[in-house]
Amino acid sequence: MLDLQEVTSFADHFVICTGSNPRQIQAICEEIGVQLSKRGEFPMNVEGFDTAEWVLADYGNYLIHVFSAKARAFYDLERLWRNAKSVDIPE
Repeated sequence: MLDLQEVTSFADHFVICTGSNPRQIQAICEEIGVQLSKRGEFPMNVEGFDTAEWVLADYGNYLIHVFSAKARAFYDLERLWRNAKSVDIPE
């Protein structure tokens, strides 16, 4: 997770993860949606779910990015947003 609060105004955090195949990427996104809906949080928009190379779920203050390994290496958000603080997510 990247803390963007001091870097940009359009989101507070990026959550970035990788799935090993399209079905797993979709399953990760679905489970994130289930868990967040239990807390009353719903995405404003979800893009890329059908192709599942890079799924972006916009929850307003935070954006969820679920990549294939190839897409994550290509877009390298951690490098692009290197000025953001890295935040550990507890298991």
